[in-house]
Parts: sequence; C-alpha cells; structure tokens
Amino acid sequence: MAKKLVIKVTAGADAPERCSQAFTVAAVAVASGVDVSLWLTGESSWFAVPGRAAEFELPHAARLPDLLDALLAGGRVTLCTQCAARRDLTEKDVIEGVRIAGAQVFVQEALADDTQALVY
Repeated sequence: MAKKLVIKVTAGADAPERCSQAFTVAAVAVASGVDVSLWLTGESSWFAVPGRAAEFELPHAARLPDLLDALLAGGRVTLCTQCAARRDLTEKDVIEGVRIAGAQVFVQEALADDTQALVY
C-alpha cells in the first residue's frame, strides 16, 4: 500500500456518485492514517467555497461536509489554480485550510515516491 494518496476529483453535483466516491475514499484513507492530498478540479471546485458542500445530496452516502471536514483536519485539500480562476475564486473566497495551487504542484505530489494517484 502506498504511504501517500493523491486524489483528483473532477466531478461535482454533475456526477454525484463519482464525486461522493472520491471524497469517501479520501476520508477513509485519512482515517486509516494515509497521507492524503485531495485536489478539487472542474465542478468539484465549488466545494472549496463555504456552504457549497452542504448543498450536495446523494442518498445512502456520507454527508459531503463531514467528509470535507475530515479531509481538512487530517489531510490536504487543494483547489486547482485554473479552475479557481475560471470561477472567479480567490483565496478569500475559499474555506480556511484550502490552498490554491497549479498543475506543477499536482504533478510533483502525484509523482513522489511511495505515492498512489487516483482520478475521479
């Protein structure tokens, strides 16, 4: 098992099952002691904004705000720079603890030793 897990989630409310799977896997990994970095891209970018995760609903799934809180407490959450710019989001618009970073940082994290990368 990899010591680090990088997860890029591209789906949001447009593909709720895929979105929920990404957050669930990331939160379970954090709870299991894995070093997790979750990247919000595409439509999932909106979940970096306060209150937006609470609007997400999927029957029989863990609440997205709870999963996001677990990730912020025990892992890293990053909003893609380009995705933020396309949505006019800046550091002042996002939840405390969410960083904004670009492709160079994603590639660096994904290619690090003992790292597994997943994309949802």
